[in-house]
Amino acid sequence: MTEPKDNPSKPISVLVPAGSLGAGVREDEVAYGIARGAMVIASDAGSTDSGAAYLALGISKNNRQSVKRDLTIMMKQAWAARIPIVIGTSGQAGGDKNLDWTRDIAVEIARELGITPKIALLRSELDKATVKAKNAAGRIRPLAPLGALDDATIDACDHIVAALGPEPYIAALDAGADIILGGRTTDTAVIASYALWKGAPAGPSWHAGKIAECGAQCTEKVEEGAGVLLRIDRDSFEVEPLSTANRCTPHSVSAHMLYENSDPFRLVEPGGVLDVTASHYAQIDPRTVKVTGSVWEPKPYTMKLEGASSGRFQTVMLVGIQDPVVLNNLDAFHDRMLGVLYDRVHKAVGEAAGDFHLSLRLYGWNAVSGDKVPAGTPAPREVGVLFVATADTQEMATQIAKACNPYFFHMYMPEHEEMPSYGFAFTPADIERGPVYEFRLNHVVECDDPMELVRTEWVDLALEEAA
Repeated sequence: MTEPKDNPSKPISVLVPAGSLGAGVREDEVAYGIARGAMVIASDAGSTDSGAAYLALGISKNNRQSVKRDLTIMMKQAWAARIPIVIGTSGQAGGDKNLDWTRDIAVEIARELGITPKIALLRSELDKATVKAKNAAGRIRPLAPLGALDDATIDACDHIVAALGPEPYIAALDAGADIILGGRTTDTAVIASYALWKGAPAGPSWHAGKIAECGAQCTEKVEEGAGVLLRIDRDSFEVEPLSTANRCTPHSVSAHMLYENSDPFRLVEPGGVLDVTASHYAQIDPRTVKVTGSVWEPKPYTMKLEGASSGRFQTVMLVGIQDPVVLNNLDAFHDRMLGVLYDRVHKAVGEAAGDFHLSLRLYGWNAVSGDKVPAGTPAPREVGVLFVATADTQEMATQIAKACNPYFFHMYMPEHEEMPSYGFAFTPADIERGPVYEFRLNHVVECDDPMELVRTEWVDLALEEAA
């Protein structure tokens, strides 16, 4: 289905159907992009945004039917147009379990459509022995705020992945893949890979990948749209919304360099740094922006490591409060209640509670930041108070919550003339949240070869059918 790499004599058109597989690909937009000359469909399928649980458990944030729906649209139209599909960070976290889950969906769709694609699986999950060996060789360094890596931290991880660059995708395209399902991959690399394979320059390819990583987020939306079409040329690239009602502007396109990036001009990727300091964004028609001046600076090859694990257990309770006595002095209420609850656990549970932790989060006041609210801030109409007990076991976290229940429900302030009651959101009030999942690794590993930490497997449905 794919052609070998060459020096492009015409722009390389990359269709990015949505910000993430499962987020809602639009069939009409994919058809529009293919009609406009798309040579590949490329999409991210996950990230670390939603926390460590998806890597630790090997599950997807998106439900299966949403992913199947999006992938069905893509596979049906790509097969008819004879163009490849490239997916990165399969199954939300890109671990082996996440990748296998996505593979099974793709195979199911192929059989339902009666098509026989050649599917490449790019595995980027690492065994602990490999990570330990790299660390012992001095090839792993931390990203702030973490410190040096040790074997105990590696052993604590349930799953460890390395974020791939474009090279494994290029190799799979060289080998004739119709569909590439990648493990953990940088969002930018999966979108840039096809253009790089076709010989497009690195600066525009990487920059286009960054701008389009979230699909239509780089557009001004008049109506709900999901994707964009990229055209990558010798010294520039263009971005066009797949929804004909929407448009790109220099502001909407350039602003996306700030998304999940602390530096609006430089973006670190495997094997180099994208520098857009001298980039220029021009409106070339009412819906399309052209970008020039993108520069790629090659650097020693590194890959980001992510490792996740389950930890201690939590039980939560939630109350809603409209009591003006509380609302007019929320900081004092928080501090008083937290002290009362800790005292209650020490007296009611004692040493059996172990090294427990309590927190109160006042939604509608400062639950997101936890910071003290500036003096003079008006009292809210109501707040929700989330109680979180963390302990070594689920049973103990729940016992702590039960011990705290009467005080969390009824604690009075000195101004109260009668004992107050706050509104529990649920009954029973205590909800077992399960383990706490956390990232243990935030490091980079130095690589001599971009392919050394990837394992490529193949599912060839044409051969399976023939057999």
